Amino acid sequence: MSDPELEQLRQQRLAQLQAQQKGQDGSNQQQAMEEKKQQMEDMRNSILSQVLDQNARARLNTLSLGKPEKGKMVENMICAMAQRGQIANKIGEKELISILESINRQTSSTTSKVKV
Repeated sequence: MSDPELEQLRQQRLAQLQAQQKGQDGSNQQQAMEEKKQQMEDMRNSILSQVLDQNARARLNTLSLGKPEKGKMVENMICAMAQRGQIANKIGEKELISILESINRQTSSTTSKVKV
């Protein structure tokens, strides 16, 4: 083989190796993001299981099935309250219902309705 042919083969192989490395870096970053997301979800579930009793947890799960965005909003609010130390005892179903009612009042008053 002549030098130009050899150099061309080297360049092609280098390009292949670089492409493989970029692909691996991308998948490693994606895997790290997935792991971090899973850790955050595990932490959220741990907090919720510590501050909600079984009936309240069941009601929150039912809400999340029907209205996922509202369920996440309530979960975020309860986790934030727990992290700030605002929850002294486990939240029961009645307390959760009152939280849901207050959220409903807040969201309905901020939502504007358009008449046609």
